[in-house]
Amino acid sequence: MMTTELLIAFLASTAGAATPLVVASMGELVTERSGVLNLGMEGMMLVGAVVGFGVTLGSGSMVIGLLAAAAAGMAMALVFGFLALTLQTNQVATGLALTLFGIGVSAFLGRGFVGQTVQPMPHLHLPVLSELPFIGPLLFRFDAMVYASVLLVLAIGWMLARTRLGLIIRAVGESPHSAHAIGFPVIGLRYGTVLFGGALAGLGGAYLSLALTPMWVEGMTAGRGWIALAQVVFATWKPRGVLIGAYLFGGVTVLQFHGQGMGLAIPSEFLSMLPYLATIVVLVIICRNPQTILLNKPMSLGQNFKPD
Repeated sequence: MMTTELLIAFLASTAGAATPLVVASMGELVTERSGVLNLGMEGMMLVGAVVGFGVTLGSGSMVIGLLAAAAAGMAMALVFGFLALTLQTNQVATGLALTLFGIGVSAFLGRGFVGQTVQPMPHLHLPVLSELPFIGPLLFRFDAMVYASVLLVLAIGWMLARTRLGLIIRAVGESPHSAHAIGFPVIGLRYGTVLFGGALAGLGGAYLSLALTPMWVEGMTAGRGWIALAQVVFATWKPRGVLIGAYLFGGVTVLQFHGQGMGLAIPSEFLSMLPYLATIVVLVIICRNPQTILLNKPMSLGQNFKPD
C-alpha cells in the first residue's frame, strides 16, 4: 500500500541515488564533447570513493575528503590522458584497463577501512521551508551535493552552449584537425576535459562512501560507472538529458529497496537487476534510430589526434 510517507521516502531516496550518477555523467559528457571516450569511469569512481572515505576518516573533515577524492580521480584521469592523448593508445582499451586498475587499487587501499564508518554528509535545514508538509522533506532536506549536482548540470549546459570555451570544446570534438588548423590547442584542451571528468568521477564515488553509505565496501560502485557512461548516450550528449536519465535510473535503483513496502510481489533478485536491465533496454531503444543517437554525438569521439 503506497502511503504519503512511503512516497516521500521513495522520492527523496531517488534524489540521493541519482546524485553520484549526475556528477559522474556530467564529467564524462564534457570529456566526450571534446572527442575523448574514457571508459575508466568505474575505476575512477572507486578510487574516489576509497580516497574520499580514507581522508575524511583520518582528517575528520568531509570537505578535505571530497577534495582528495577529486584529486584522486584527476590522478587516474591523468594516467588515461598520458596513455591515450600523449602516447596515442586506443582509447577504448585504455579506458577498460583504467577500470581494472582502479578496481585493484581501491581494493588494496581500502583494506584497512573495512568495518569503519564516518558521519554521513549532513542534510541542510532551511528555516520554514524544511518544515513545510510534503514539499519540505521532498525538496529542502537534502545534503549540499544534491543541490550542487543540479547546479552543475545548469552550469555545464550554459558553458557548452553560451561560452567561448564551450564552443572550442564542441569544435574540438567535431573536428580536431580543423580546430588545430585555426590555432586551438587540441591536446591541451582534451587534457583539461579528461582531468575535469576525472575530478567529477572522483566526487561521484566519494558521495557513495560519504553520503549514501558512509563506509567503505569493496566494489561499492556496483556498476554505477558503467551506468554513468550509458547515461551520456541516453542523454544524446545533452546536459538536461543526463539529469533526467539519472533520476530515472535512480528511481529504478531505489525501487529494489522500497518495492516490498509498496506491496510489489516481485522477487528481490529481479528488483536488484532492474537498474542494469533498464540501462540495456533504454540503450537498445535509442540505438534503433541511428539519427537519434547521432544527433549530438561528437564526430571525432574515440578517435586519436596527433598534431602535424
